Amino acid sequence: MSSTATSIPRKSSLATLRGLSRFLIPYRKQFVLAGIALVVAAAATLAIPYAFRQMIDLGFGAAGAQSTAHINTYFIALFGTACVLGVATAGRYYMVSWLGERVTADIRDAVYAHVVTQSPQFFETTQSGEVLSRLTTDTTLIQTLVGTSISMALRNFLLFLGGLMMLFFTSVKLTSIILLMLIAVVLPIVWFGRRVRSLSRDSQDRVADASALAGEILNAMPTVQAFTHERIEAERFGVSVQEAFLTAVRRIRARALLTMVAILLVFGAIVFVLWLGAHAVIDGTMSGGQLGQFILYSALVAGSIGALSEVSGDAQRAAGAAERLLELLAAQSPIEPPAQATPLPPRRANGASLILDSITFCYPSRPGTPSLSDLSLTIAAGETVAIVGPSGAGKTSLFQLLLRFYDPQQGSIALDGVDIRELDLHDLRDTIGIVPQDTVIFSANAMENIRYGRPDASDEEVVIAAKLAAAHEFIERLPEGYLSFLGERGVRLSGGQRQRIAIARALLKNPPLLLLDEATSALDAESERLVQGALEAAMVGRTTLVIAHRLATVQRADRIIVMEHGRIVETGTHASLVAQGGLYAGLAALQFGQT
Repeated sequence: MSSTATSIPRKSSLATLRGLSRFLIPYRKQFVLAGIALVVAAAATLAIPYAFRQMIDLGFGAAGAQSTAHINTYFIALFGTACVLGVATAGRYYMVSWLGERVTADIRDAVYAHVVTQSPQFFETTQSGEVLSRLTTDTTLIQTLVGTSISMALRNFLLFLGGLMMLFFTSVKLTSIILLMLIAVVLPIVWFGRRVRSLSRDSQDRVADASALAGEILNAMPTVQAFTHERIEAERFGVSVQEAFLTAVRRIRARALLTMVAILLVFGAIVFVLWLGAHAVIDGTMSGGQLGQFILYSALVAGSIGALSEVSGDAQRAAGAAERLLELLAAQSPIEPPAQATPLPPRRANGASLILDSITFCYPSRPGTPSLSDLSLTIAAGETVAIVGPSGAGKTSLFQLLLRFYDPQQGSIALDGVDIRELDLHDLRDTIGIVPQDTVIFSANAMENIRYGRPDASDEEVVIAAKLAAAHEFIERLPEGYLSFLGERGVRLSGGQRQRIAIARALLKNPPLLLLDEATSALDAESERLVQGALEAAMVGRTTLVIAHRLATVQRADRIIVMEHGRIVETGTHASLVAQGGLYAGLAALQFGQT
């Protein structure tokens, strides 16, 4: 199973659940109200057996009109108690259900807000499907705990304590015997409870694995179908689901055994003690009303213990869920903004300058394989630099360092003379616009997809950016124009259309530093000609770094940087590099069709 980049130590069930207290503290008032309703309902429940005793001993023991008066009085009292019990139970249910929904929503918000701040390193080791499983399945378990289980546990705990006190009040001898027997019952319950918790964690992990696998395959359906792997992927998912099912069966079996053991032992002890009580009535040492009261309180105590064992299972599952959620909340991104950020100088009219000094960088998942080695580069404001080289040369790694998705192990990067580690992450990334090779289109309309570059942009500004990116014409031809839904991941668009949407998004942002990662790779010749003109216009007044293999883009660059194995091996213009007959000349011969 995938694991998060940072995990918290394994704790006991109760210690793990205490980690959720920060989500409960803001709603102290609601907890107090629920607690009051809970106490009133428990008190009303505990009053019922005592009323039955009075009715039996005084009502049926009296004669004539006096007996009728007693019976009427106690039945009216019973109905009044039922009314109090009903109102208090309804109030308790409403408050704890509200708390369950509210706390669950807060946890989901907190986990999601924390996850989206993580660096790409986090997602190298954590599958998105697993995160989604924790946001849905695990938070639902927390909702059950807060909205139901805690209330049930407190209610039954109060009934257990109150019922036990009333049992002592009724018969010290019988209660002492039953108490000693109940203590012996606790040991197997505790042992089984630990087993259930371990199996609950495994069960949730298997469900997360199945969700992660399903998410991966559903996002790659065209590839799956193109290679006719539908049956293979269905079988893989079936195996994953079967593993989750078998793990869940082991959890269910253990929990069922826990419930059975608890009920058998508890009720066995109670039946034995009641047998003793029946003999006490026969011997005249206990009244019929006292025995009836003892039976009812024994039933309450036994029922509360059974309910507590049932709630214990929910608590064990919730503890496993809480552990997984707290792992996400405990994950610390290695990319942290500085405590005191340095502001960027005022924006220049011709873009931003860059200085890369002795950069060495390895991806965290490949610590022994440098992607960049001792790389130094100075880029003047307003300069357009093309970066070329074979696959794996480190071109995309350079862009990821500029965006500070990662930090280099050695060296520094300065933007307009300020080390990017000293900049607020929002300020840094707000300065940079990027058109990635793998275009991301969101499940929204064309207008909102382009506006993602600058959320406060007007409709007119969005249209202008689309025209600059040569996207306006095909967007207008869509069924609803700019309001047309583009489908999940932009499935309703061609590759070239998706790329033009991404270019329009970057142009709308209007950043001083523009990063183009194969920005025209998915375009046909006509679209490339249109977009190339738009890009040339967009490059005016800003610094541009272009990863490209297309001759048109490379030829227009002020300077060409040739990379190989994470190092800069050649620098110059197109003509000078071809004349050198080195690596660039070979790439030009292969990719540009030149000799």
